[in-house]
Amino acid sequence: MTEPVPAQRPDWELPDAERWLLGLELFGMSFGLDRMRALMAQLGSPQRRLRSVHVVGSNGKSSTTRMIAAILASHGMRTGEYLSPHLVSFTERVRIAGQDIAGTNFARAAQRACDAVQAVDAELSGGERVTQFEAVTATGYLALREGRVDVAVVEAGLGGRYDATSVIDSEIQVLTSVGLEHTEWLGSSIAEIAAEKVDVVRPGGTLVTGAGLAPEALAVARAVCEQRDARLVVAPADETAAAGGLPPFQRANFALARAAAGTLLGKLDERAVAHAAAAMTIPGRFEIVGTDPVTIHDGAHNPDGITALVGALREFLNGRRLVCCLSVLDDKDAAAMLRQLSEVCDELVLTTATHPRAVAAHDLLALCKAVGAGPATVVDQPHAAIARARESAGAGGVALATGSLYLLADLRRPEGSQGGSTL
Repeated sequence: MTEPVPAQRPDWELPDAERWLLGLELFGMSFGLDRMRALMAQLGSPQRRLRSVHVVGSNGKSSTTRMIAAILASHGMRTGEYLSPHLVSFTERVRIAGQDIAGTNFARAAQRACDAVQAVDAELSGGERVTQFEAVTATGYLALREGRVDVAVVEAGLGGRYDATSVIDSEIQVLTSVGLEHTEWLGSSIAEIAAEKVDVVRPGGTLVTGAGLAPEALAVARAVCEQRDARLVVAPADETAAAGGLPPFQRANFALARAAAGTLLGKLDERAVAHAAAAMTIPGRFEIVGTDPVTIHDGAHNPDGITALVGALREFLNGRRLVCCLSVLDDKDAAAMLRQLSEVCDELVLTTATHPRAVAAHDLLALCKAVGAGPATVVDQPHAAIARARESAGAGGVALATGSLYLLADLRRPEGSQGGSTL
């Protein structure tokens, strides 16, 4: 008697992969690398076969990651990028040769990762489960390996020491900045947070950072490099000549990216560097998405990010009216952000992003009154809020959406659609 042929499992499409990953949000966030190491072992450790650059920091990680990849690509390398968070689709987190990964390729890697997650979860105890970020990072490393990239530039999620991305044995580590963020997890001082981030430095590796790094963070970086016999490279604060038309806060990021790429390659072709700068576009970072009025999306989400944004706006506005559409998450210093924005904004339109930790717009309004920021109005729904900001700015003005990348994600999705990933 002939044995029946088992039914072949259908290959996933992108909606299957995204549905699975979104379902993992139920299990929240949990630090530690044991689950991630077990997961990668189940997958054959693809991250060990990737030449990589690891980017950590409080602000500027995504921009610097994209810039490093662009400079390397301009020198003929096939680059991969791993980024977070995404704005609309998980495919934005994995880029190969300068393009977001194809949905079918992402889905294929996610299906393999799902099988590995189930195997790891079966061995865990005490209700512990593989987290969404661990699962999407494993998917990303699989996809980058299958994409046969020459080098992967990887953005850390949160911190460094216990971040899921840290299972790579990176050749170069990059520290963009250190600010007081996620203090409940990373520490209560700049030095403590810096120590968590620079723990990614490998023995004998190379850490690249910028001249604008806080002195106490730089001191920690120097000490860790000495302990691990690693080289420390400090990039210049600004590369105005090479950075083309990038806004001021991106010039320092570009200087850092240039130093990291130069460290990897040994020597740079200045024409190739200039070409990379001229072609650079970074979604959600001083991104002009509309005209009449000029409409800008910027994901500045903490006081340091807003400081950089305000500096860019002072150079950009040239006397034009500015109306800001704002939403902030509840773990950020919204008061400091509001004070800074009120220095350049003629009006604030307060809204509530579709994220469980978004501060209610009416609470932001009360905070505006407390800190003397304004004038301000409340428009709860993000699409209606940016429409109000554009109308108030007028054809000759500027409308800005900022305060959270999750607000920008809302604005990129059709009005009324469900929110995306919250991690």
